[in-house]
Amino acid sequence: MNLLHLDSSIQGERSASRALTAAIVDRLRAENPGLAVDYRDLAAAPPAHLDLADLAGVADGDDLKAFLDADIVVIGAGMYNFTIPSQLKAWIDRILVAGQTFRYGANGPEGLAGGKRVIVALSRGGLYGPGSPAAAAEHAETYLRSVFGFIGVTALEVIVAEGLAISEATRTAAMAAALDQAALIAA
Repeated sequence: MNLLHLDSSIQGERSASRALTAAIVDRLRAENPGLAVDYRDLAAAPPAHLDLADLAGVADGDDLKAFLDADIVVIGAGMYNFTIPSQLKAWIDRILVAGQTFRYGANGPEGLAGGKRVIVALSRGGLYGPGSPAAAAEHAETYLRSVFGFIGVTALEVIVAEGLAISEATRTAAMAAALDQAALIAA
């Protein structure tokens, strides 16, 4: 089995999403000793944003190949300005390729990547979950659910640590709860 591990946080060692993806990958490795892991740090080596000249080569790109080769994809994303980091969006632009991860048919778009398991570790500084006053401003998890659903991944697994910027106590409690969820990820 192949696992693609992506981190997109610019926060380095302070990153909550990086700590969560590491815990998820460690859990999956423990359960699957032969698991091959391809790690990509999108903050350290961001994919270029698409331009017109790129469109012809996207279907042959390394990002798409790594995604297609993966059985499991683990993505770390912090919520920046109500959505995902731009480097993660640039990576997504390189894997949403007509004829590869989706196609258009008589009934509209059809996802072609439904056999993949995608796990997202999402961190948020404030409280944006369902029922919170700021829930309408949350465009990270909702975007990721939409985009992966579009390509056929309908059972996206999301572990959220939120309220991380409220206080150190809130951060500690949120990370403990999210790490507990990561420890329960089924292989």
